[in-house]
Amino acid sequence: MTTAPSGGQKPKTGQTSTAAYHGQQGKKSQTSTATYHGQKAKAAQTSNAAYQAQKAKKNQTQAERQTAKAANERQAAKAANAAQVKGAGKPNQAKTAAVAGHNAANGKFAHGKPFKPQHFNLPKQPNTAKAPPVKFQQGRRIAGSQNWQGRQYTVFRNYKSEWHDQNWWRGHYGNNITFVFGAPYYWNSGYWFPAWGYTPNAYYAWDGPIYAHNRLPPDQVIANVQSALQQQGYYRGEVDGLIGPLTRGAIADYQRDHGLYTTSTIDQPTLQSLGVS
Repeated sequence: MTTAPSGGQKPKTGQTSTAAYHGQQGKKSQTSTATYHGQKAKAAQTSNAAYQAQKAKKNQTQAERQTAKAANERQAAKAANAAQVKGAGKPNQAKTAAVAGHNAANGKFAHGKPFKPQHFNLPKQPNTAKAPPVKFQQGRRIAGSQNWQGRQYTVFRNYKSEWHDQNWWRGHYGNNITFVFGAPYYWNSGYWFPAWGYTPNAYYAWDGPIYAHNRLPPDQVIANVQSALQQQGYYRGEVDGLIGPLTRGAIADYQRDHGLYTTSTIDQPTLQSLGVS
């Protein structure tokens, strides 16, 4: 009678063990399967994200190349338009010098459309930031002027800076002296020149001759040239009567484009070409 309970308990224990075993196996299998699928999904997601990132980067690089190409094309078109506006572009210096020499030797200079000089209301004080003062150098000559041939450029070849006191200038030029921005200029042979030393602290933006059209004061001559160059698209600054770097650069560009010596200042052939003279 003692074996009956023992025989009845053993199947229950076996069943519980088997169920637990299969439960653990099922749970382990589920966990393993879930982990596998999770890792697979994560790997697929990571791979897809990497692919999309590479594709986006490639597309971005392509877009950047296209943008750069379009920008280059716009710049090329802009340069071409600028060349059309100014003719066929600027000739090289050797060619320009050859043409200028030929014109000077033959006394032939192009006459532009007549430009009637006018009087400009100019500032009373110079803008020295735009047109810095030049320093006096005794005996200084104009660089490159020895290459400017023809009688119209003799005044530039012969010019050299001189310093004299007020009495000397008055004794030599008398009433042929005018003042611009407080600085004295003397008139001689159709040109205005700086009278260095007349007023020791005088302001000059340019040390050299300025062609005196109809004996207009230097600042008025400069202002008329600035206005004429503005109308032709060479000068984009203010009409201020100062022959500073911006004005001289515009004059030089005009001279190069019109077969004149690049004096970068106001000479008779340039005024004739502009139609002022």
